Amino acid sequence: MSNSPSSAPASLTGSLIRERRLALGLRQGEVAQSAGVSASYLNLIEHNRRRVGAEVLERLAAALGTEVAILSEGAGGALIDDLRAAASTVPGVQPELDRIEDFAGRFPGWAAVLAAQHHRAAQLERAVGALNDRLTHDPHLSASLHEVLSALASVRSTAAILADTEDIDPDWRARFHQNLHQDSERLAHGAEALVAYLDGPDTAVDAGLAAPQEEVEGWLAARGWHLAELAEPGGFERLMAEVAGLAAVAARSLAQEFLRQSADEARLLPDAVLRAALEGGEADPSVLAQRSGLPVLAVMRRIALLPGSVAGLVICDASGTLLFRKPVDGFALPRFGAACPLWPLFAALARPMMPMVARVEPAGRAARVFRTLSICETRLPQGFSGPDLREAAMLILPDDAPLRAAGPVLALGSSCRICPRAACPARREPSILTEAGVQ
Repeated sequence: MSNSPSSAPASLTGSLIRERRLALGLRQGEVAQSAGVSASYLNLIEHNRRRVGAEVLERLAAALGTEVAILSEGAGGALIDDLRAAASTVPGVQPELDRIEDFAGRFPGWAAVLAAQHHRAAQLERAVGALNDRLTHDPHLSASLHEVLSALASVRSTAAILADTEDIDPDWRARFHQNLHQDSERLAHGAEALVAYLDGPDTAVDAGLAAPQEEVEGWLAARGWHLAELAEPGGFERLMAEVAGLAAVAARSLAQEFLRQSADEARLLPDAVLRAALEGGEADPSVLAQRSGLPVLAVMRRIALLPGSVAGLVICDASGTLLFRKPVDGFALPRFGAACPLWPLFAALARPMMPMVARVEPAGRAARVFRTLSICETRLPQGFSGPDLREAAMLILPDDAPLRAAGPVLALGSSCRICPRAACPARREPSILTEAGVQ
């Protein structure tokens, strides 16, 4: 059986694999185990960051109970879906959607070219977003450079003393030699870290150079954003042992705190109870919070982390720093940089315990409308004399979800640097997309 890469572009195959898995209600870990691959590798495939070999594609098709052709780009249904998606990316143009199957049948070559160009444009948009994230993450690069230069200056200073001073006391000479050795080690480690960081995102994560929050979120993404073990005897201990394998000490600490928090929330609002409420039409987080005794933010977190949930979630503190990010297709979230100031999430910070429901349209080629539920909660850990600590959450739902909002659709973006909306009143800096002529 061949191990050569499939001729199909990973951008289509990964998306189809993910859609099939979600339709079946399966977790990444389950499918990965059935197919004989790691959950992290399947996560990369589904997010179009790895091509799929023919043998792996066959095993994935078997695990998902479908045919290889259905997961490949050559399937007619997938091609039609691609053409429909491409048709929605040009504002003001109304393609003849009722004749799309006729077009694909009469001109399959041109249809394939159009679909491929659509996916290529989407890949370039993701690449621009990733590059913007790395540029915004430069404070970490700057700190690493400072560490290297500091160690280099120390080595140079010590070496100059040893070279220019002939009558140094033996004890002092031994001390200088010891300092020189330590600074040399420090310089070597700093240089290795820089090389690993510049080699690429994958190398940086493996070396523990990713931000701790990013490492924790990557671990959650590989598990399908769900912690099923919390409902099993001994599951909490198994999960704690699992996060002990994260690269960074800070990431392990964040993950352990997240597990403790999730265990408490799952105990008060189990998956089965929450799913029954949602299927019964009760999707208001504040009502569910009153029934379960949980804070509203905790209920929003439970909704976003429910198996098969289509909801995205963003949580920030009073400074606007994003503390948690569960992405959703069509609504880009910045990894490191400042987010769009028009997000209802930030408006909620100024209005504690005032729920906000809004319809929003993120910038992008595929114009999609979402409904967002935002609220801010406050804590006084030191009483009235202490600081007022605020956290706000924004649940991101499909437009056809319950709790429909009235009023106009708010146009917003991910981050100013990659948002093409030139006339935005909240713009902080020119967009590199606008400067490049992308409108």
